[in-house]
Order: sequence, then C-alpha cells, then structure tokens
Amino acid sequence: AMVVPRLVGRSEQARIQAAKTDINSSIPLALDLYEMDLGRYPELLDYLRTPGADAGNWRGPYLKKTPLDPWGKAYIYRAPGEHNNDSYDLFSMGSDGKPDTADDLVNWGE
Repeated sequence: AMVVPRLVGRSEQARIQAAKTDINSSIPLALDLYEMDLGRYPELLDYLRTPGADAGNWRGPYLKKTPLDPWGKAYIYRAPGEHNNDSYDLFSMGSDGKPDTADDLVNWGE
C-alpha cells in the first residue's frame, strides 16, 4: 500500500518525458540530417523513412520507423512551421489527443 501512492502519475510523467525527448532531440536530429543532405526540410515525416519524388541527395532512412508519440498517435509536423517560420513545427497532442490544449508538447516557445 505504501508503494502505490508514490508510483501514481509516474507512468504519465515518463510518457511526457519521452515525447519531449522525441520532439526536442530524436526527430530533430533526423530532420537536420535530411536538411543537410537535401538543403530543405521534408514535406512529410514519412520522407525520413522513404524518399519523396524529388529526393536527389537522399541518404536515408533517417529514422528506423515512423515516430509515434507515447500515446500511440502520430506526431504533428509542419514545414515550414507556423510558429517556427524558418524551419518546422513538431508536436504531440498529448494524452487527450486534441490539438491546442494544455497537455500539448511542442517544439516552440512556451
């Protein structure tokens, strides 16, 4: 009984931290490698695994599998970004799966 209260909320905290790592490190590294090879960011995250139509210098795959957030949903990616006009926006809709809510995890300022 003493252990259970201390673990409550830890699994959700672990999911949040995993999503933050994906959004701020893992996926951006793949995106930056793509950008170095092709001179631009991909239109779709799928192009990190398979080349798009005009992928002349594509040296991927840049990711082993399609990235899903810890809640099993696709990350939202936009290039160019609405919040990061010179690069891209990357975010998870969090545990509720709804955009523009308090639990969203994003790659732009907070």
